[in-house]
Amino acid sequence: QVQVAESGGGLVKAGGSLSLSCLFSGRIADINLIGWYRQAPGKERELVAEIDVGGTSNYADSVKGRCTISRNIARNTVDLQMNSLKSEDSAAYYCQVGYWRGGVAYVRWGQGTEVPVSS
Repeated sequence: QVQVAESGGGLVKAGGSLSLSCLFSGRIADINLIGWYRQAPGKERELVAEIDVGGTSNYADSVKGRCTISRNIARNTVDLQMNSLKSEDSAAYYCQVGYWRGGVAYVRWGQGTEVPVSS
């Protein structure tokens, strides 16, 4: 199995920066895609950014130019650097890890970390 845990959330002022880290462990070789999602109260969970095993990344339009997703292979983490934060970035942020096992695709979610942005 693959285990996932997020860290790095916390209160930040509008215009500030924050870095989130997704730590994964277990059968790491099976992982093919890792993404950061967020969910604000009363809203659907949405993709923020994702990165595949080849290093190709994809961003939501709402965060392009303000966020950077990166892999740290030595630490087994995928980090999300967020800059110029806005109040609308306030949400619970979740890491999702996608992996293959026996020809079947699986996803595993972390428990999430809160990022409140004060105006």
